[in-house]
Amino acid sequence: MPNSPCTTVEDYKLPAGWIRPGAPEAQARSYCEMLERGQILLFAEPPFGLPAKDRDFLLAQKWGELRMHKNISYRSSADILRGVSGDAATVRRLHSIMRDYSAQVIEFLTKFLSPYAGQWIVDFSSFRPIEEQGRNLPLHKRNDLLHVDAFPSRPTRGARILRVFTNLNPTKARVWETTGPFESLAREHALPAGLRQIARNRSPLVRTLQNWGQKLGFPGVGRTPYDIFMLRFHDYLKENAAFQRTCSKARLEFPPLATWIVYTDGVAHAALSGQYALEQTLLIPPEALVARESAPYRILGVIAGRPLIC
Repeated sequence: MPNSPCTTVEDYKLPAGWIRPGAPEAQARSYCEMLERGQILLFAEPPFGLPAKDRDFLLAQKWGELRMHKNISYRSSADILRGVSGDAATVRRLHSIMRDYSAQVIEFLTKFLSPYAGQWIVDFSSFRPIEEQGRNLPLHKRNDLLHVDAFPSRPTRGARILRVFTNLNPTKARVWETTGPFESLAREHALPAGLRQIARNRSPLVRTLQNWGQKLGFPGVGRTPYDIFMLRFHDYLKENAAFQRTCSKARLEFPPLATWIVYTDGVAHAALSGQYALEQTLLIPPEALVARESAPYRILGVIAGRPLIC
């Protein structure tokens, strides 16, 4: 599986039989390392429980009538469904489906990526029923522009953003574009995006206040220079028309029921088209990583000449 842009999604598939859900520890560690080095692990169908009746229910809804927001989101830690309102029975069923989906994904990953198990933070899961192609969104919220992920309201402090996607569309692929390895992207664009200034402009006093703010539960206060830069980098890449136009790109078409796992903070990606996708996000802390030298916070710290997390 190459670390550079590929021409088709087939290039991202592992050899037949190579991915085994009940992987032994050494094999699971190799899967973690592949992901951390910017590779995408692809399954032809979901490797976890996803009943056909639940898929059919999600596809059958008239989403405009349910007054849906951008996405439907679910957070397992609080058992809260957000982003949709309307018929109470329908919302209850959606809540149940998203709860079961999140639990099934976590159960699968506990074995498949066992070096991370027990150390990750289970973040939001989401259902994305809106067609990506042609959406009228503000520049920084557009999904069809190449970007790396960062959370405005949830600083990761160096934790990596691991995402599991499943294309529920019964007839159409979900189409992505990706570009080259994070290190190449960062070496070309991080300094023009302001990395050095962000790395230098954080005094010990500001760092102390932010650390205390995080402990007291104030959202966003515990943001490290890494978090500040990654938010800037997300916006910079979307704003950079020359980069979007001329960078080397790979077009990936994920067919119906395909499931793929990817670190979206390290793989610059754009969703060009697709409707009906399920997704689960986990945050993998720095101490759980098996290839820390490949982590964006490490790569950016080398370029900046100083640590970006503390």
